[in-house]
Amino acid sequence: MKNIIKMSLRNLLRSGRRTALTASLITIGVVFVLVYAALSGSFKAYMVGQITDSMLGHVQIHKKGYVASIDSLPLDKNLNQKQIEKITEFLDDNPYIESYTFRLKLGAMFSNYIASTSVRLNGINPKKETQTLPLFASRIDGSDPSSLKEGSIIVPELLAKGMNIKKDDTIVLVATNQKGSVNGLNFKVAGTSETVSGPGGRDGYIHINDVKKLLRIKQVEVSEVVVRLKDVDQLYKAMQLLKPLTLLKNEKDKPLFEIHTWEKLSPFYNIVKMLDIMDISIKIILISIVLISILNVMVMSVYERIKEIGTIAAMGTTPSTISKLFLTEGLMLGIFGTILGAMLSYVIVFVINTIGITFSFGRQDNLTLNPVLNFNEVLVVSIIVIIISLIASISPARKASKLNPVDALRQN
Repeated sequence: MKNIIKMSLRNLLRSGRRTALTASLITIGVVFVLVYAALSGSFKAYMVGQITDSMLGHVQIHKKGYVASIDSLPLDKNLNQKQIEKITEFLDDNPYIESYTFRLKLGAMFSNYIASTSVRLNGINPKKETQTLPLFASRIDGSDPSSLKEGSIIVPELLAKGMNIKKDDTIVLVATNQKGSVNGLNFKVAGTSETVSGPGGRDGYIHINDVKKLLRIKQVEVSEVVVRLKDVDQLYKAMQLLKPLTLLKNEKDKPLFEIHTWEKLSPFYNIVKMLDIMDISIKIILISIVLISILNVMVMSVYERIKEIGTIAAMGTTPSTISKLFLTEGLMLGIFGTILGAMLSYVIVFVINTIGITFSFGRQDNLTLNPVLNFNEVLVVSIIVIIISLIASISPARKASKLNPVDALRQN
């Protein structure tokens, strides 16, 4: 085997220009895939963090049927005190959960005494909301949401602009409770909330106690439970421990609760899936580059070395040894291109992080994209390239091994 490796290396060095060109094509393909994977992975991680840490949380728990009718914000599908206590038991016993908060949602009429419109509102516990959603404060302009007081409201940005509403203005909210009773309360504008794509992106926020006053609710009632995990990568393990909640039945023998991950609630998850498909597409392009490059150089090598192949075959070299010789050459090309490509990728990612790619997202300026090249990604791409290099060498190797020594030596 050592002799085969030595001979393969010597043959590759003998055609140095062609070997260098082929290896450089493989290297470029590997660099392109790995750098793209690092950048897209960083973008996905950032966007998922923005959505889950500023609005949705990692998991949401509702009464069965609430999400299907969430656009109408149904008050008859709120969770009662007994159901909340049952959910809390599961959440407190789940080691993957860091924190959770309750929301009481409703639709109301919003008026600045000049014009009126409808608005979606979230009644929140300010401290728990900001603890469960650490980036929630970054969406709010003019106020610290953790200190939102009763009688204050955070107005959706689009609504505030459309009705020319400013901080400290007084507005009135009018809402109808489940029994049809209408009530109105005055609120002071504490700030505005930035629009975010997805459920809850255009909602206003008031204290949860204000919602109870507005709807004249005496008993404990919430619309949804928002859950934050210690590590989002443990999402499905946490869901397994919460699964028994979905098996609980009501008196009509129907499920009591439904649990949704952020992936089910956010339209951005479809973008994540598209990015994953693009990752696969780029890997396919890489495979094509490697396959064509290796196949081309090995076929040319066979045609240029027909007399040499005939000579070593006439000297008693077995067809299997000749086949191994060409397979080893292809494998060495793949390994060399992969190693060089991986090294260059790490250098490029380091340079990108040193220079810094800055961008803006909503009210957040000078955000920096920090690509990270995961070892697992490098390993997967390397294995793919090496395997394809070996596969591309099979056909030329078989052709070389089947050459008749007499016919090969007659070639000019």
